[in-house]
Amino acid sequence: MSGMTKDYPIACTDQKSHRILVFSPSALDWSADESEIWSWSLHDVDGCNELLQAWGLPTDVKLRHDPIRGGQCMIVTDSRGLAAIVPYPGGESLIWGAHVGGNPHSAELLPNGNLAVAASTAGWVRVYASSQGPTCEDYAELSFLGAHGVHWDSRRSVLWALGDYDLVALRLEGTDDQPKIVVGDRVPLPTKYGHDLHPVWGNDDRLWITTVSHVYQYVISSGRFDREYADCSFMDRHDVKSIGNQPSGLIVSTSPRAGGLYEWTTDEIRFHGAPNRMRQGAAIYKARIWTPEYSSDK
Repeated sequence: MSGMTKDYPIACTDQKSHRILVFSPSALDWSADESEIWSWSLHDVDGCNELLQAWGLPTDVKLRHDPIRGGQCMIVTDSRGLAAIVPYPGGESLIWGAHVGGNPHSAELLPNGNLAVAASTAGWVRVYASSQGPTCEDYAELSFLGAHGVHWDSRRSVLWALGDYDLVALRLEGTDDQPKIVVGDRVPLPTKYGHDLHPVWGNDDRLWITTVSHVYQYVISSGRFDREYADCSFMDRHDVKSIGNQPSGLIVSTSPRAGGLYEWTTDEIRFHGAPNRMRQGAAIYKARIWTPEYSSDK
C-alpha cells in the first residue's frame, strides 16, 4: 500500500456532538484538536430555526461537485428528519434543506441538482426537485422497504438504492421540476437487511454492500455478490454501518462498539492497513472518504 499522504480526509457523523467532523487521514490521534480539519452543524447556519428540530442525529454525509453553482457541496441526512445540500467549505448557509421525516439514512446529489433521499423507517426513496430553489419541496416517491442507501452511477446513469431485501437500479425520468422514478434491475440481497451502499474506489464495476450479517462487493457486470475480494476475511463481519476504501487501498469502516452513547454508534473508526482511529467520547455512526471522486481517472 502506498503512503497515506495521498489519501483523502475522512468525514464522520458524530451523534454526540451533533456535528459532521472531518479528520486528517494521517493524524493518529483523532481526539486531538489538530486532527480535525473541518466541522459543521446545522446550528452554524443562520436563518434555519424551523429546521433545527430535524437535526441532532446525523446519519450520512457525502462531498459532491455542485452541478449548478460549481465548486463543491456537502449533502447530509439526519435521523430526526433533515436532508440538506450545504456549500463546502463555507457551510454558513443551505443551498437546499427540508424536514423530510421518515428517518433518512442516505442522500445523493443528482447531475441536474436534484437530491435523492432514502428513508429507512418510512420505507421510501424520494427525488426532491431541489434544483428548483431552496424552498422547493416537490418530489417523486418510490416505496422501498428499509431504504438505507442511494448512490448515483454516472457511468450507467442509474441511481442505485439499497433496502432490506433488494438492491435496485433506478432510472430517473420526467423533468427537473417534475422528476419520475422508474425501477430497472432489481437484485435480491444474499442476506437480509441491507445497510450501506458505497462505490469501490478505482473500480466502477463494483459497489460496497453491507447487510446486517456480511460485507460484500457487488459486481455490476455479472450481478454477483462477491465475498472473495481482497481483504474479505478482515472486512466480512456483521453490523457494518459504513465502508469505503482510499486510493491507497486502505479500507475505512465503522461498526457499533459496546458501551457507546447509542447501540448503533462507536468511538472507533476501523482502518484496515493502518492503526484504528479513536475519537474519545464520540458517537460516530458513519465514516466517509471525503472526496466527490470515485476513481483516479475521474
